[in-house]
Amino acid sequence: MVIAHQKKTHLLYFVSEDWYFVSHRLSLARAALEAGYEVTVVTRVKDHGDEIRRAGIRLIDFPLKRAGLNPLLEMSFLLRLWRIYRRVRPDIVHQVAMKPVILGTVAAKLAGVPGIVNALGGLGFVFSSSSLKARLLRPLMSVLLRFSLNSRHGVLILQNADDSELLVKRGFVRRSAIRLVRGVGVDPSAYRVDVPAAGPCLVILPARMLRDKGVYEFVDAARQLRDEGVPARFALVGEPDAENPASLKESELNAWAKEGLIEYWGWRDDMAEVMAQSHIVCLPSYREGLPKVLLEAAASGRAIVTTDVPGCREVVRNGFNGLLVPVKNAEALAQAMRTLVLDADKRRQFGSNGRYLAETAFSARQSTEATLAIYRELSSIK
Repeated sequence: MVIAHQKKTHLLYFVSEDWYFVSHRLSLARAALEAGYEVTVVTRVKDHGDEIRRAGIRLIDFPLKRAGLNPLLEMSFLLRLWRIYRRVRPDIVHQVAMKPVILGTVAAKLAGVPGIVNALGGLGFVFSSSSLKARLLRPLMSVLLRFSLNSRHGVLILQNADDSELLVKRGFVRRSAIRLVRGVGVDPSAYRVDVPAAGPCLVILPARMLRDKGVYEFVDAARQLRDEGVPARFALVGEPDAENPASLKESELNAWAKEGLIEYWGWRDDMAEVMAQSHIVCLPSYREGLPKVLLEAAASGRAIVTTDVPGCREVVRNGFNGLLVPVKNAEALAQAMRTLVLDADKRRQFGSNGRYLAETAFSARQSTEATLAIYRELSSIK
């Protein structure tokens, strides 16, 4: 008697950058492999292709340009992506961030992909910026987003309730299609809770160097505290993003460092070590999905200063594991950082509380299990 083997469900991830896939989705993809899925990744391959392949994942290079909306260029991307989807024939596509969601959903529908998972960590430049360019693009992007988020067998993963309410209110998506997953989570065992080195407090802002991350407010607050003689160091950890309209220039960052306002560390991929060197982690962002860097700070037992905005306030409970400040307010930011620089006991208590939250509320295991449940849900209705 011949026993027929059931075909594996084929899961395809579409993300813009290989570094982002490794940082935010590789552990999920490994769990999917262990659960019996066949896994393919479509992304722009730069520095992390070998790491993805070593995990047993099929990798397809797709040099998507994240910035710009050139109609001819976008149509060429769409055509290439449709050909990939038609050739690979995935059962489920998991598409992350605004442009992959829009292009990927059109390609998936044209290719007849049965299950579509879209994930937005935030609403991106077009919906979060008040610039003229963003306002002009918003009507077109609204139409495209409504089309993308209303697939018959489509699911939208969001990271916080504020984004969920906003998208439903604007008519972008049905409430029944939304699944809340609280970020990608963090593995607490990968981060150590060390006592920082003696010396002045080190306050870090680890993020892409974008205006929307509150970099200008951080530098202004650092200037205020320096002028007051508060004993602290301030470091920017990250690099500009040339494809994001809100990116700072390298020359600005170097000028601040030369002035002695901040230290500019640039890109780092050893975040556990960076966190271990810090005393306070600061992210004065204008809006987030649910920032992984704050989960890493909590897992490292570090006190946090961040803004009272969607995403950030999901991680930080004011007065418990950090301090929340109003958005775009350098004075309030300086006051909060001053409080923690001068109060070591409060820093330790906030750090201990943050570690507890990382272990009980924001573990990567919880996030992975919630996402695998979504895959199973879509597999059952193919």
